[in-house]
Amino acid sequence: MKISSKTIAGIGVSAALYVALTLLCAPLSYGQVQFRFSEMMILLCYFSKDHIVSMTLGCVIVNLFSPLGLADVLFGTSATLAAAVLIYLTRRKLPLAAVSLFPVVTNGLIVGAELTVIFAEAPFWVNAGFVALGEFVCVTVVGVITMRLLMKSSAFMGLVSDEKTVGKEQ
Repeated sequence: MKISSKTIAGIGVSAALYVALTLLCAPLSYGQVQFRFSEMMILLCYFSKDHIVSMTLGCVIVNLFSPLGLADVLFGTSATLAAAVLIYLTRRKLPLAAVSLFPVVTNGLIVGAELTVIFAEAPFWVNAGFVALGEFVCVTVVGVITMRLLMKSSAFMGLVSDEKTVGKEQ
């Protein structure tokens, strides 16, 4: 399978944007209560499998800066990868708002467990709930509204989509 230079550039730009947005909001991006606004970009996986790579790569890079260290690189990135794959695989069956819940659940459970093991200060369900709340605000509320607005732009859809028909709300 050949990968075009346009695809590689797109993956790089998306990953870099994810990193820049996360680090720009760094005090809010890490910890038990986190509002990682860059997470709204995971909804790009609804339009193309290339964004699975860019979101995972971006997550690996920003988690290298995490106060949780390599554990966040492994577990936080695993949560993002799982959500990205689920979004892409269900994009033709579920509307955007429904797939936006995958990152809420995967990050809540996986990162919530990570925080519980590392800090042991709060019970699992408290950690999972706080992480899920941050994901819900950033992805399901802000992300879905933002993506729906951007989906009206044919220029945006031409940049992010595999096909012209993918991403139309059901």
